[in-house]
Amino acid sequence: MKDKIQLIVGLGNPGSEYEQTRHNAGAWLLDELARFYNVQLKPDKKFHGLAGKANIKGQDVWLLFPTTYMNLSGQAVQALAQFYKIPVNNILVVHDELDLPVGVAKFKQGGGHGGQNGLRDIISKMANSKEFYRLRIGIGHPGDKAKVTGHVLGKPNRDDHAKMMAVINEAIREIDSVVTGDWPGAMNRLHSFKA
Repeated sequence: MKDKIQLIVGLGNPGSEYEQTRHNAGAWLLDELARFYNVQLKPDKKFHGLAGKANIKGQDVWLLFPTTYMNLSGQAVQALAQFYKIPVNNILVVHDELDLPVGVAKFKQGGGHGGQNGLRDIISKMANSKEFYRLRIGIGHPGDKAKVTGHVLGKPNRDDHAKMMAVINEAIREIDSVVTGDWPGAMNRLHSFKA
């Protein structure tokens, strides 16, 4: 995996009522990343979201938070990727992941959407290509299918929030590596981290 990332997308829902929910874990990382690289994310109508450009390791990398609601995230990704001619395999999508415990995050390339509506829409809008990279931030599973929606759209307790922020900060330390194409190093370090 030598692909260098040119676009990082943080998934979540817009609006203050969703800001602190587990489903916005991708947006949390994007906010921290923007702060870390001193980038202001500004509303951009043509990209259906908040966008800004970071300089990471001497390379321009777009940061994007779709403001279309999660299930229409592909609209923003498609618009920016087409405009700047960014190939699918140079995109990193950051999202919440039910199947990983809290305090764990993992990189991955390709695969299905696993029921994640943001991923589902991105796959369909990107000509059914699944080859973009993902950074999955663990939010844990409530243990019962009937409780999933409430869990995903709920706010984590203080302990879980602290663990999520710790692994988000750890993931941000690996962004340098993925921008330059050092996927093995980034995966090795992040996948062995547990908050």
